[in-house]
Amino acid sequence: MPTTFNTLISAAELQHLMSSGQPYMVFDCSGDLMNPENGPAIYREAHIPGAVYAHLDSALSAKGERSVTGAQSGGRHPLPARAIFAQWLGSVGFANGMQAVVYDRQGANYCGRLWWMLKWLGHDNVAVLDGGLQAWQAAGGAVSSGTEPLAPSTTFQIHDALVALVDADTVVKNLGQPGQHIVDARGTPRFKGETEPIDPVAGHIPGALNRPFNLNIGPDGKFKDAATLRAEFTALLGQRDPAAVVHHCGSGVSAVPNILAMEIAGLGRTALFAGSWSEWCSDRSRPVAKG
Repeated sequence: MPTTFNTLISAAELQHLMSSGQPYMVFDCSGDLMNPENGPAIYREAHIPGAVYAHLDSALSAKGERSVTGAQSGGRHPLPARAIFAQWLGSVGFANGMQAVVYDRQGANYCGRLWWMLKWLGHDNVAVLDGGLQAWQAAGGAVSSGTEPLAPSTTFQIHDALVALVDADTVVKNLGQPGQHIVDARGTPRFKGETEPIDPVAGHIPGALNRPFNLNIGPDGKFKDAATLRAEFTALLGQRDPAAVVHHCGSGVSAVPNILAMEIAGLGRTALFAGSWSEWCSDRSRPVAKG
């Protein structure tokens, strides 16, 4: 039976996968949040051979030419309709029987979005390349420049979601209730409301806990080991039930490394409020906390 990867895959394991004959596709999700147009140039400069580029705005969000019609969340990076995302997967040649490997070079900030979205479409065989492009190159992996030819198109079939998506109304309804614990992945100054470089309102959802997503990454650029992650999340949550955690960030992107880290830690697959702070603060009637 083929080996499948559902959370992380190492550079060595990816090299083995590539030579195994097992169907797979690699996705480069590298980006620049403040200058999204730089993403394709980053990819063209160097990427894993054969990797498909997945742009946060045009492939993984209902933005730009894809508009917000049918969007499944609010915020700065609204989720596209599942059918539209499935069409994009088919257009680049991804099929249901393939192993997906996703990476970036920004500490899994961007590729986690694709990891989550594939599971949202019912595809569990997707893994984040631990350490990203840097780990691949350090392991002696080859890189290519320029663009790659597209694989023949497929029809990607949608299955039941394997992850939980929470909307703003649900977060409001459950504020302060024991069945919901909000974890905010933004940097601490933004969480406290000391600064807000992107969204119109500073602060956080009342009662939220702060776990900046980059705390999941060790000095080697890879995810911390399961025991360390479990200890850190247990310390953060205290007596709170991990199963009741709902993650968010600024726009539903950098929250995903926290979801992945909790799964690596053996704490289960937790929910995502994809609209995140950018959707929350767009309605001035919703409460805001600082400090």
